Amino acid sequence: MHDTASWAVCLGGDQFLTQALHRSYVVVPAKEADAGPLLSWDDLNTILATHRIESPRLRLSVDGQTVPVGQYSTPIANRRGVTWNRMHPAQLHASLAGGASLVVDAIDEIHPPVRAAAEALERFIGTPVQTNAYASWTEQEGFGRHWDDHAVVVVQQYGAKRWRLWEPTRQAPTFRDVDAPEEPEGEPVADFILNPGDVLYLPRGWWHSVTADQGTESLHLTFGLVAQTGATLLGWLVDELHESPVIRTDIPLHADVQEKAAYLDDLRAAVLTALSDPDLVDRWARSSGTTHFGRPAPSLPYVSSLPAEREIAVRITAPRAEVTSNPTAGTVTLSAAGTAWDFSDRAAPILQTLLTGSTVSIGELADAAHLEAKDVASVLTVLVQGQALAVVRAGR
Repeated sequence: MHDTASWAVCLGGDQFLTQALHRSYVVVPAKEADAGPLLSWDDLNTILATHRIESPRLRLSVDGQTVPVGQYSTPIANRRGVTWNRMHPAQLHASLAGGASLVVDAIDEIHPPVRAAAEALERFIGTPVQTNAYASWTEQEGFGRHWDDHAVVVVQQYGAKRWRLWEPTRQAPTFRDVDAPEEPEGEPVADFILNPGDVLYLPRGWWHSVTADQGTESLHLTFGLVAQTGATLLGWLVDELHESPVIRTDIPLHADVQEKAAYLDDLRAAVLTALSDPDLVDRWARSSGTTHFGRPAPSLPYVSSLPAEREIAVRITAPRAEVTSNPTAGTVTLSAAGTAWDFSDRAAPILQTLLTGSTVSIGELADAAHLEAKDVASVLTVLVQGQALAVVRAGR
């Protein structure tokens, strides 16, 4: 599921977005034609051996309790006195064999195939995504029965994992909440096994208990969908409302009752007028998508500009960028990473191709737009400097 279309097919396209998203869990069995795992055991071994990933980003957990770092790593000090924890493989193996689960947070930041899948899911769902890796070897629960404050899409990579689900005990619970959900009672409403290639969508607030109790090791990826709530919308709206003088006016703290009432009437009218806009949610979505910085990356060795070399390949780093056209002016606008750039409409094929999230070369873009490589390189240089694009393959 490296592209948006694959996620749409897997989860059910528009029907999933309108009927299941935020509403109910969905289990999608693997299909024979499904691509292989995004993260292999070899990949995980390489990541652990070549990255200084420390707690809490890398952690072990048993029954909801974090395993002390000293049980699977050794403090190392270099000659400059900088100390870091170097993993001790034998101790790590012993902890995992004894029932601990291994977690690598934000593995999408360091493993390109998972990053591509996370970006594609972000384009499909329309919300930021962070991906964690979870590995377990025994029936011991790593985290106990718990709920998450964000929805997740789980993709089983290897082995099998048993999931037991209980319905939410508090409607739409959040991280910053006035009350905590109560523990669920009774038997789970669902009890199933995820095998390699199986996918689970679970809305936030659903209690779940997860174990590798099928006699085999388990490795799965959890794509966490950042919650976008009414509080999110109102926070954005407050900034938008600064156009209104009443929003910018000092609160009449020492005024009489009548003046305070008049102030509140004006404030209420400004807020209600804004909330009455039927396009408000769509405006927020466009603003949120085009101002989010995504996953910016350097484009070395090109620190000044991109040369006109057809072999250089790039990819957009802002998954929810947007292209709009202005036929009257003969221009096209790319909005991404908090900036909007106007180009000649001859650049439209370049920008539309970039929006797919694919890695594409200057030569391919030049052919698609019927432009010279130097013209394409000029457009791409602007986007690299604006942190919306990155070089993923250098030229000669």
